[in-house]
Amino acid sequence: MMRKGSKFWALLAFAALLTLAGCGGSGGNGGNGGNAGSGNASPSASPSGGSSEAPSSGDGKAPAASVKLGIMWWGADDRHEATLKALDLYSKQHPGTTFAPDYMAWDGYWQKLPALAASKTVPDILQMDAAYIQDYVAKGVLEDLSDLDLGGIVDPAVIDNLKIDGKLYGIPLSQNAQGIAFNKPALEAAGISLPQKNWTWDDYFAFAREARQKLPKGKYGIGDASSAWDWYNWYQTGNGGKPLMGDNGKTFTLDKDLFVKYQQTFADLRKEQAVPPPDKSLSFVENDPSADPMASGVVMTRGATTGSVAALYTLMPDQVDVVGIPTGPAGGGWAQSTIFLSVSANSQHKEEAKAFLKWFITDPDAGQTLKMTRGIPINPDIFKQLEPTMEPKDLIGKKIYDMSVEKALPFYSIAQGFTEWVDTYKSTMEGVMFGQTSIEDAYDKLNKLGQQIAAKNA
Repeated sequence: MMRKGSKFWALLAFAALLTLAGCGGSGGNGGNGGNAGSGNASPSASPSGGSSEAPSSGDGKAPAASVKLGIMWWGADDRHEATLKALDLYSKQHPGTTFAPDYMAWDGYWQKLPALAASKTVPDILQMDAAYIQDYVAKGVLEDLSDLDLGGIVDPAVIDNLKIDGKLYGIPLSQNAQGIAFNKPALEAAGISLPQKNWTWDDYFAFAREARQKLPKGKYGIGDASSAWDWYNWYQTGNGGKPLMGDNGKTFTLDKDLFVKYQQTFADLRKEQAVPPPDKSLSFVENDPSADPMASGVVMTRGATTGSVAALYTLMPDQVDVVGIPTGPAGGGWAQSTIFLSVSANSQHKEEAKAFLKWFITDPDAGQTLKMTRGIPINPDIFKQLEPTMEPKDLIGKKIYDMSVEKALPFYSIAQGFTEWVDTYKSTMEGVMFGQTSIEDAYDKLNKLGQQIAAKNA
């Protein structure tokens, strides 16, 4: 079990003494003031985004300590709504604990978090993704959570796989998997062969060309994934290559033959008008009714995970089906825990934050409230509780996992120091899309930068 001993009670006593002496909370808003997510601004916040207050009880007794925990996450509206309800539920079950929530879409989250980390104003609790967790551990942003007892809740093998240098920095929330959503009725109406379980990359590109022949102009079978580093990494590893970033970022492998073949295939598809033109591709916004590639009716497929596909299904009820990422001889895609709750290393309320994390994945009422908004619940008891009442949008998420797990490869996250490389990959390949950079020059630039970062890490 987690430690709630003398340190915790000492903190509570200290907070009460401060109040009796007429002392206020610490200053700073921890980046939460005026957030667009909740308007729940803290009148007295700690540097971590939380606050400790001790209002007078009015009966002459020592007042109970009050803690406000800063918490931030990304996601779609259904996740936001469910999480806010869960926070209210926790506050009702644990009087004296309230929250300062901050929530946004994926892009906004990862644009905001680096600034908070640099200024040491990350809130007490933050949602973390497997793609970035190693980088934030290396920067000293996250607290070690190894003392939390998750026995009987999370498989020990899962915990071992998630440890970084022998320590746990995020509590897994779900079993997740990467797949591809597709507009089944539209494909059937056009007479296009539907994606099948364990389809190959050759099948995927053939599907794009068949769709080009059978769909009206301005409609496409697949999107242009040439500027997405993770898609190329799935291609390279699925075809037997090493992951781009290995050994915690100490090695870097960009297979030139596979890279050129993959990028040339997309270049050919652009010429054949089998993928959207570059300006259209870069204007898509997932889960925006008018700008989502699938919901807008422009593209018949797009990437989706177990945890994210429900938002798309909500936009397109009874139209969405799913399949796994294309496979190569070595497999394809991934299926594992990738989304976590972490605690800020600078939090002034670490024990309270840890208690909340464990509650988040164990409380039955929390499970009923959160449902599948972060994927298949990591706690098997919670999943069994939810399964009989799951809606179609939730069951489609489970199907992604079932379609992916057989051929799944490990999840390869962005290694320490490689955020710059990922950004450079995107901008460089966008230059290729617009004809401003050759594929050969792109390879040379990306390989050189990757080798430099790996050498620095080593």
